[in-house]
This record gives sequence, structure tokens and C-alpha cells, in this order.
Amino acid sequence: MSGSYDETAGADDTMDSFWEVGNYKRAVKRFDDGHRLCNDLMGCLQERAKIEKAYGDQLTAWSKRWRQLIEKGPQYGSVERAWLAVMTEADKVSELHQDVKNNLTNDDVEKVKNWQKEAYHKQMIGGFKEAKEAEEGFKKAQKPWAKKLKEMETAKKGYHMACKEEKLAAAREANGKTEASVTPDQQKKLHEKVDKCKQDAQKAKEKYEKSLEELNKCTPQYMECMEQVFDQCQQHEVKRLTFLKEALLDIKRHLNLTENQSYSTIYRELERTVLGANTQEDLKWFSNNHGPGMHMNWPAFEEYNPDQASAPPKKKKPDGAPPTPSTDHVAPPGDRSSVSSYDKNQAYSTEWSDDEQPATNSGNENGGNGNSFEDDASTGKGVRVRALYDYEGQEQDELTFKAGDELTKTEDEDEQGWCRGRMDSGREGLYPANYVEPI
Repeated sequence: MSGSYDETAGADDTMDSFWEVGNYKRAVKRFDDGHRLCNDLMGCLQERAKIEKAYGDQLTAWSKRWRQLIEKGPQYGSVERAWLAVMTEADKVSELHQDVKNNLTNDDVEKVKNWQKEAYHKQMIGGFKEAKEAEEGFKKAQKPWAKKLKEMETAKKGYHMACKEEKLAAAREANGKTEASVTPDQQKKLHEKVDKCKQDAQKAKEKYEKSLEELNKCTPQYMECMEQVFDQCQQHEVKRLTFLKEALLDIKRHLNLTENQSYSTIYRELERTVLGANTQEDLKWFSNNHGPGMHMNWPAFEEYNPDQASAPPKKKKPDGAPPTPSTDHVAPPGDRSSVSSYDKNQAYSTEWSDDEQPATNSGNENGGNGNSFEDDASTGKGVRVRALYDYEGQEQDELTFKAGDELTKTEDEDEQGWCRGRMDSGREGLYPANYVEPI
């Protein structure tokens, strides 16, 4: 119970008082409780450490997955870098939470364990040395007073019994005076009985008062001895409470990432990267790589060369034709032009959330059939072919190879004579269909 000690507690509380015989056991039990509380604190910290580790692992897995999707998705330029900076933030925060886990288990738990070992000494027969010493001290201090208390309780009981007998005798005498059947001799005996009971009650009273006086005389000594033993228990408890306070402050310091300079740096860097996103530069880059700013090999007259096959003209879509994944060019690294906006109904793992589910979007451009980030990541199957001639790619989305090189054809020849393929290095692009042959 909390609150200050009330020295004016009424008689109803005395039966639960520390001064009652045997009630010192609660002070002794505090040693056992202190040892158990150390175990509880270590268990508490170990559970928190597991939570910190799991959160860090989930952040890392989330960052890795989305970094891959973003890098292969349609976003480009400085905004892509800003988006990826969020993944970097997750990686760095994950490291900090792993540090929290390490600090809790390696520092805080070990500190509590070592203090517990030094503060509580187990006995071969069970229990702790400190508890046994306290109990023996209390017993020794309480024994003389407990003996006097027992004598006083016996005297009090005898006095009360004598008073009861006196009242019964007086009642019989009074009844005898009103009843005609009671002879004078009988009334005399009843009167003598009353006198005797009064004498016995008086003697019992004197004995009771004397035993109470003796008990009160030894009470100050009893209280002094009990308080000395109790103070020794308090000194041990002061050490425990002081240590616990210091340990909790260390735990708070390890948990409070806002006091970690690295934590603040992470978000300053993230903010700087996001603010560094430049719309005009991104638009210019897109124009130069996928718009009017691109280089064009305009048709020019060429003499016939029988020793080298000519490359077919590059395929051009008529104005206004929508892009189709099966025929449009695959963009070089950094190019996202042929990928539609991603489907938010993707089936990604939600292992870090028991109840939150990704929101669906039935109106997305993919018709709810998947995530375009993940579509770009897929390589698909193809047909192995061998180059018949050397070919030097004229644009960024064309492959370059030597005669005899092998590659994988991922899409069949279009009406303009171009195929899409993938080199063994992983690079994808267009090449003239008549420069290769099936293996």
C-alpha cells in the first residue's frame, strides 16, 4: 500500500501491526521479493530486446524489398533518389534499434544479473543468507517480549473468567432472594460464593495488572531491538531501490533514440535529400532520354554492301498510339517510360502487422492484376540465339554484340524487323532480327 505511515492508527489495525508476534516476516520476505524482482526486470528487458530486434529486422526487410521495386519501377531522377532516401532512413534506424537490443541484453541485463549475485547469497539449504540473518535477528529481539505477552494474555484470560464467575454468582444470589423454595442456608451459601468470586476476581485483576506492567516495562527495549534489525533490512532495501533507479535511468538512455546524435542526423540527411529533388532537372532528363531531346539517326542514303547485312529501320509508333508492353522498347537503366503506375493491390508480406492490410485500388491502370514494380523485375523466359555478325547499338536501348556471342531472345520480331533480347550480363534491349540465328 502506498502512502505515509500513520502513527495514529486505531485499534482495528493493531492485529496487522509490525509489532505483533511474527509480523516481521513481511520484512524478511522482502529479501525474497527483491531477488525475484531482479529476475522480473531481466525478463522484461529481454522481451523488449526481442521486440527491438524484430522491429529492426522488419525495417531492413521492408527497405530491401522496396528499394528493389523502386529501382526497377517507373520513378526516375532526383525524386527517385528522395524516395530511396526513405529506405536508407529505414536501414539506419534499423541499425539503431539493433544497438538498443544489444545495449539492453549486453549492458542492462548483465548489470542487473551481476548486482543480484552480489546482493543476494543463496544457501545450500534454500533461501538467502540475508533473509535468514534478518529472521534470526527479529526472533531474538522478539522472544523476551513475546514471553511476557503470553503471560499477560494468560492473566487477562484468568481475570475475565473470574469476572464472569462473579457475575454468575451474583445473578444466582439475586434469584435466590426472590424464590420461596430457597432456604436461608442456601441463600447464605450463595452470598458466600459471591464474596469468594469477588476475591478471586480481585486477585486475578491484580495479577493481570502486574503482568501488563511487566510487559510494558520491556516494550521499549523490545521496540529498540526490533528497530535495529529492521534498520538493517532497510539499509539493504536502500541499496536495491537506489540500484533499480540507476538501472532504469540507463534503460531510459538506451531506449530514448531522440538523445542519440545519429538519430537526429538520419532525419536531417533525409530532409536534405528530399528538399534536393529538382522537378525541372527531372523533366529535362526525361526529355533528353525519352522525349524530343533524344538523338535520332535520321535515314540517309547508303550504298549496298553485300558483305554485311543491313540493320532494319527502328520501329516507330504512329502518333497517339498507346504504349504496349509487348512491343515498346525496354528502357536502359534509369529509364522507366514503359512501366505503368503500380498496382496498390499488390500481395506483399504484412508480417509486421497483425491487422493492417494494404488498401485496394480497383481503378489502377493494371486492372488490379499486380504490381508494375514487380512486373519490371521479372525476367521471363526466352529463346537462345547466336549472333551472325557484329552489331554496335546506335541508341541506348539497343544491344551491342560480336559475331558468335549468345543471348536470349525475349520477344519475337516485330513488323519493322527488330527483336528484344537479353545478354548474359543481364542487359536488355533491341537488336536486328536478321543479325542472329537460333541455337
